[in-house]
Amino acid sequence: MALNLRELSKRAEGLAPGHRACAGCGFPMIIRLLLATAPEPVVVVNATGCLEVVSTIYPYSAWPVPWLHNAFENAAATASGVEAAARALQARGRLARRPKVVAIGGDGGTYDIGLQSLSGAAERGHDFLYICYNNEGYMNTGIQRSSATPQGARTTTSPAGAVLPGKVQPRKDLTEIMAAHRMPYVAQASISHWGDLAKKLRRALTTSGPTFINVLTPCQPGWDYPPDQLVEIARLAVETRYWPLYEVEDGARYRLTYIPREPLPVRAWLERQGRFKHLLADEARVAELQAWVDDNWARLTSRAAASGERVS
Repeated sequence: MALNLRELSKRAEGLAPGHRACAGCGFPMIIRLLLATAPEPVVVVNATGCLEVVSTIYPYSAWPVPWLHNAFENAAATASGVEAAARALQARGRLARRPKVVAIGGDGGTYDIGLQSLSGAAERGHDFLYICYNNEGYMNTGIQRSSATPQGARTTTSPAGAVLPGKVQPRKDLTEIMAAHRMPYVAQASISHWGDLAKKLRRALTTSGPTFINVLTPCQPGWDYPPDQLVEIARLAVETRYWPLYEVEDGARYRLTYIPREPLPVRAWLERQGRFKHLLADEARVAELQAWVDDNWARLTSRAAASGERVS
């Protein structure tokens, strides 16, 4: 099946309408693309988080595929068990076609609470895809900061005021942590670039062994933007190089999958979100964040160039 919009729209499978995600939320787009691009049956293991809460309010479910709920910390461990069980059943002739196991978690359940089980599953080499829908905070439980929250952002546990200037620490680089596991395939994507995301999902789903995709998806209540600007906010993260789109094979071969022709300053992304409103009058802090973006981009282009890839 071709990965163009016409062909993808013909796929009947997808998250059912009527789920209770907020207006202006991006992760339903990830799930629809996941189910549309999957070339074989999938079993989804879902950590606690926004996606689980809004799509499975008892007694209803928006999922058209087998789906398991897990706590924050053990989605990858459960996915390992499901994958091992399917492999054993197939070896015994009791399963004709082995489904692809997909674990899904938010950044709280992935960057923080679930990192140990994810690292363990990757190290053991289980054949599964892990998707982190990254909205840069614990949005489901009250917009608390997570280790994915960018430096300077206002959250309920890193408020901007006389004591704190928003979050003090820069965000953890989980994509690089997973690449360091030397997994067959690791990628960073955004809901704003659906074609790039679809290709990465297809590649991750058809690669044997553990694969990982970190997808940036804005959160309307947490980031504080008008709901109809969801895709534009995500696109600005890419165009300012705050969120580079790239992929890594076997922890060594880097490739930038999108290079902004005329990159924008990071301020263009900051000023569209209420969580950074306090920051915009402080030129020194904006410059500090711009320097972090520039350093990160320089590191990635250096690794891509060393892999023989185009970097400009």
